[in-house]
Amino acid sequence: MSDSTASRPRTLLLRGGEVHSPADPFATAMVVEGDSIAWIGTEGAADSFADGVDETVHLEGALVTPAFTDAHVHTTATGLALTGLDLSGTPTLTEALARISAHAEARPDDRVLLGTGWDASAWPEQRHPSRAELDAATNGRPLYLTRVDVHSALATTALLDLVPGITAREGYAPDAPLTGDAHHAVREAAHATLTARQRTEAQRAALAHAASLGIGAVHECAGPDISGEDDLLALLALAAEGSGPRVYGYWAELVTSAKEAARISELGALGAAGDLFADGSLGSHTAHLCAPYADAPGAKGSAQLDAAAVAAHVTACTEAGIQAGFHAIGDAAIEAVTAGVRRAADTVGLARVRAARHRVEHAEMLTGRTLDDFAELALTASVQPAFDAAWGGEHGMYARRLGAERARTLNPYAALLRAGVPLALGSDSPVTPLGPWETIRAAAFHHTPEHRVSVRGAFTAHTRGGWRAIGRDDAGVLAPGAPADYALWRTGPLIVQTPDTRVANWSTDPRSGTPGLPDLTPGSQVPVCLRTVVSGHTVYARPDE
Repeated sequence: MSDSTASRPRTLLLRGGEVHSPADPFATAMVVEGDSIAWIGTEGAADSFADGVDETVHLEGALVTPAFTDAHVHTTATGLALTGLDLSGTPTLTEALARISAHAEARPDDRVLLGTGWDASAWPEQRHPSRAELDAATNGRPLYLTRVDVHSALATTALLDLVPGITAREGYAPDAPLTGDAHHAVREAAHATLTARQRTEAQRAALAHAASLGIGAVHECAGPDISGEDDLLALLALAAEGSGPRVYGYWAELVTSAKEAARISELGALGAAGDLFADGSLGSHTAHLCAPYADAPGAKGSAQLDAAAVAAHVTACTEAGIQAGFHAIGDAAIEAVTAGVRRAADTVGLARVRAARHRVEHAEMLTGRTLDDFAELALTASVQPAFDAAWGGEHGMYARRLGAERARTLNPYAALLRAGVPLALGSDSPVTPLGPWETIRAAAFHHTPEHRVSVRGAFTAHTRGGWRAIGRDDAGVLAPGAPADYALWRTGPLIVQTPDTRVANWSTDPRSGTPGLPDLTPGSQVPVCLRTVVSGHTVYARPDE
């Protein structure tokens, strides 16, 4: 082998499939050179490459798409749910207690038992387990058990005893879920018992699972009230090994100076963003609302940041050249965020704020005014359509918390896209499971018809949108020069699905040049991932394929 041959990038021809690319809506073949895409085209043109590549993959009709980006993930917590106690989907309180007891018996050596996913609103008993019931189920051992939204948690007496002064902390009540400062203190105590090995195993499990679903990149939403610096640093180091999806980290810590902002960059984070809490969640009654909860008269949730704090943070981040971002769900919290960003724009200039691509996570209770603010300030809406799938509808948790009329205004994806607001889709895993096609389905078949978007629009937000959210416009798409991050799928016929049948009818006409995507009608089977490739390297291959 000559030196020139040994040093040139390895080339790969994929042919005989369906390549989803704006570069050629009728493409059936693709050439990858090293870590980037070199060519996209049709089968006839692929013949000219066949003799000059190192390997040819016969797709046999498989669909090739860009790899997905999940724009909001808690990787370690996801891995712990995959490998440990996950009560998601548990039908009753009685069954939940039985599963907790079985988990405790199966893990005799764990210093603290960890679990997630309970949702009393879905149980016929309509109540959470009491502390006495949890103490009995665990035989008196420490247990930390987060609600499905991870904004409140239950803890056994043995775990509370490990946190000095817990009863005096904000958010503590004798037999109610922990919220606020009390929750954060108990979470810190519980996670401090994780060994480095347990943490690495959880992170590997989460990233491997993501790769098996065609996810090529995740945005890790870390922070001092969520995980810890060691957790983020370990995850970024693991991702740097290159054996799984890319990981882009955010660190949710308030900053007010260039020095503080620089420390965020030194951690390896893209910004002081992600779950920097402006409020909590609707399920835990901690999202900050302008009007009281329908099922908790007088309660409006909790404001964790005001407009002045948001303005100082965004100003410092913008001047330091890093992204700012906030977790904001309730309408009052979103108003505080947009008002603060606007104040920052008055200080540093609107053009600089827009160029920074600051983010808002969740952004569920938008109004006409705040939606316009998102568009003017070029805020990215990092949203989770599976929230609506889980809790939307006339009888869902949203309707119980807010009343049906307010609930119908939540998660207005179509209005966001019409206004030109950049969308990036994610899961907030483990709050809702990793599952990109299910996420796209949830956006396209939103419980509220006027909020639905086309499958193509949601697909773009789950591929290219995640890259744009980190400031990259050259990725998340199959086109020459783009990174070789892609996935192969076994699926049925490709179609065009939009909320407007007139558009759908034109889009399926060959003259429109609109590439199709899998049928995601509720009840249909989602595509099966055959292979996931990141930077030209296979990070997942389905067994026996």
